[in-house]
Amino acid sequence: MSVDTKTVARIAHLARLKVPEEALEPMAGELNQILDWVEQLEEVNTDNVAPMTSVVHADLPRREDKITAGDQRDDVLKNAPDAQHGFFAVPKVIE
Repeated sequence: MSVDTKTVARIAHLARLKVPEEALEPMAGELNQILDWVEQLEEVNTDNVAPMTSVVHADLPRREDKITAGDQRDDVLKNAPDAQHGFFAVPKVIE
C-alpha cells in the first residue's frame, strides 16, 4: 500500500489538521515507511505465540482477603464536615 500527497491531505482534513502544502510530500514518505514496517510485522510467524497482556510476565501483589473490624460508621463520620442520617452530606450540584 502506498500513500500519496492527495491521501495525506485527505487524512489531514479528516483529522482537522492544517498541514502546509510543502509538508505533504515528506509526510507521505514517513507514512509509507510506517506502512512498510507494518507489512514487515505481518510476515512474522506468530503461530506458537500465546496471547499476552504485557511483554513482562509479572503477577501483581495481592493482599490477604481477610475480615477486618467493621461497623465503624460513627468513627468514620467524625471526619465528615457534614453528616446526615449516617451518610456523608454533600451540596447539591444539579439544579
